[in-house]
Amino acid sequence: MRRVVFNQKGGVGKSSITVNLAAVAASQGKKVLVVDLDPQCNSSQYLLGMQAWQDGAGPKPNIGSFFAQTLSFKLKEKDPREYVHATPFENLYLVPSDAELGEIEHLLESKHKIYKLRGMLKTLEREFDEIYIDTPPAYNFYTLSALIGSDRCLIPFDCDAFSRQALYTLMENIGEAQSDHNEELKVEGIVVNQFQPRARLPLQLVEELQAEGLPMLANRLSSSVIMRESHDRCVPLVFMSPKHKLTEEFIALYNELSD
Repeated sequence: MRRVVFNQKGGVGKSSITVNLAAVAASQGKKVLVVDLDPQCNSSQYLLGMQAWQDGAGPKPNIGSFFAQTLSFKLKEKDPREYVHATPFENLYLVPSDAELGEIEHLLESKHKIYKLRGMLKTLEREFDEIYIDTPPAYNFYTLSALIGSDRCLIPFDCDAFSRQALYTLMENIGEAQSDHNEELKVEGIVVNQFQPRARLPLQLVEELQAEGLPMLANRLSSSVIMRESHDRCVPLVFMSPKHKLTEEFIALYNELSD
């Protein structure tokens, strides 16, 4: 299973959802890989800790190294497993990101390397039960590569009017990626993040989206300060606070997606 977590709007919780769903799977005995395609490296730092970036550069080889070597005919391609790093958490592995992604994106586009990630993911799929791909907050070369290389797509959504408008464009972009590049890609649904059930506007917005026929998932993720604590400690919720309400919501969401 190759699941991309994608929304071209920033601040909707892509990295938090990617890492915590992957951690839930790992806690249940699955061998799980996170691939971080965001040059901001949020998922990478969440899983490896900020100390891995103390010298100004993250661990290598990384996903930037992978794409860079595809640009050179002189470099022998590495086995995709060489880009995989262990994390401090059992069963949970990472292909870390790098700021270099932003520097080489235009070269990758001009060299038509849009299918390279798919080959890497399909090779790694033989080694892992589940693969989760975190994406940058844009519809660009890397997000399209992830949509081409995945078989499932999960869409995070926070409840405001701007996110709603962006959602329509996002669904169109995913539809184009499906028809042009990847007919196997399945939209699993839209997960509402930072949900406040007692507030009228979020509930009304979700009900309206459901009435429009959008694939809203039943399980929602609450807003909680514990998520920031989890980020600060660089420990996913299921390992830091397994009985917390938000942790239980992530487990319920994972089970819904697994049905």
